[in-house]
Amino acid sequence: MPARKVLIIGSGFSGLSAACFMAKAGWEVSVIEKHSIPGGRARKMAAEGFTFDMGPSWYWMPDVFERFFSQFNKSVSDFYSLKRLNPSYRVYWKTGGVDIPADYKELQQLFESFEPGSAKQLDRFLEEAAYKYKAGMQKLVLKPGLSLAEFVDWEVMKGVFKLDLFSSMKKHVASYFNDPRLIELMEFPVLFLGALPENTPALYSLMNYADIIGGTWFPGGGMYSIVQGMYDLAIELGVSFSFNHEVTALEISNGIIKKAKTNKGDFTADVIIGSADYHHIETRLLPPQFRSYSTKYWQSRVMAPSCLIYYIGLNKKLKDVKHHMLFFDAPFQQHAEKIYTTKEWPGEPLFYVSVTSVTDNSLAPEGCENLFFLVPVAPGLENDDEELRERYFKIIVSRMEKHLGEDITGSIIYKKSYAHSDFVNDYNSFKGNAYGLANTLRQTAVLKPSIKSKKVENLYYTGQLTVPGPGVPPSLISGEVVAKQVLKDYRN
Repeated sequence: MPARKVLIIGSGFSGLSAACFMAKAGWEVSVIEKHSIPGGRARKMAAEGFTFDMGPSWYWMPDVFERFFSQFNKSVSDFYSLKRLNPSYRVYWKTGGVDIPADYKELQQLFESFEPGSAKQLDRFLEEAAYKYKAGMQKLVLKPGLSLAEFVDWEVMKGVFKLDLFSSMKKHVASYFNDPRLIELMEFPVLFLGALPENTPALYSLMNYADIIGGTWFPGGGMYSIVQGMYDLAIELGVSFSFNHEVTALEISNGIIKKAKTNKGDFTADVIIGSADYHHIETRLLPPQFRSYSTKYWQSRVMAPSCLIYYIGLNKKLKDVKHHMLFFDAPFQQHAEKIYTTKEWPGEPLFYVSVTSVTDNSLAPEGCENLFFLVPVAPGLENDDEELRERYFKIIVSRMEKHLGEDITGSIIYKKSYAHSDFVNDYNSFKGNAYGLANTLRQTAVLKPSIKSKKVENLYYTGQLTVPGPGVPPSLISGEVVAKQVLKDYRN
């Protein structure tokens, strides 16, 4: 009997993950990718001797990556090297920069210097966060989110109150710390989850556990090394890839997709897994009568932020920079409200800078520096023309120059910006979002768009708009979850 065929639309982390699991199960797997290389939002860009990761830049939760490769009798070290960063990152407040040490005892001392007694409070905070991390990342994220019955798990139910699903992150952090700097430090990991800390479940203090205990790491060669490793594994498992292929329509008969039409020909398969933007597949590739969700439904969804990004190459090395730097030298709450409440361009933006060439000198020409600037902004913002992009770049680079005490602008030899309209054009991103669906209580688990189409029998979804949610580790898990569901549904 010939192997069943699955066609995966998109080769981002979730698509690559699903492809590997389906191939391992003996299916014939084909992946269609719009771009010329795998990776989706995690593509890389090379220009004038510089290599930039275009999207994700933080490597947290190393156990999730190791778990993924171990299921194929492989290890992370078979595909790329890892280095734990120390300091994990630097934070700039108005008063100057503070390095956040990787060593826990040193971190406790830093907390204590900000607020006497906070070291013991950090112990207590992380003890709770450890439980949430283990319950969340080892149990809850593996649920397909198709029924509430999945969550009738005595171990989970016993600890439902310890998970803090109904308390906010803001209240949770405030119950442990008083110093504004510590509060911002503990709230920042949820800034990209799609809601203000007061609207984000305290469950997500698990992100603090990932940060402080799990550590901040860097894969040699950049984040694209993960993509390359997963792609190499997929090839080894027999997966075939068709690049520069953009799906234009899904042809349906009797509630089953019979054909995926692309700009370069048609594809057939027993099952289709959409790893591209969920909203795009629903509203652009499916005929109206086969869409699971209405326009009203999609417009009511709360999206995680979009981003204003700059890829910068300098013709010199900077004197005092770290791999990751967070600039909190502007009002934190004010910027957060511009993203999540008023949904407008920020006046005084917070921003993030990654200088990967500090850790890996292969990513920039000799004597040069590779910089990645990111400003989180509200999804759905438009008019991101060159004038606006240049204005924001001048704002943030001048603040960085002030903190560093040296010139950056005069040393730029390469510059490229990336914003809302680029996310829409390159990834068909709903409202130009960069991270996916916000992790609010009303958009958790069964309340997210389903991994199974409600109207097309052989159509499934994976990625950041469905379970378990945004981020690189969740995307790896999402591919695994959907593959297991397909295999369960087609086991006979």
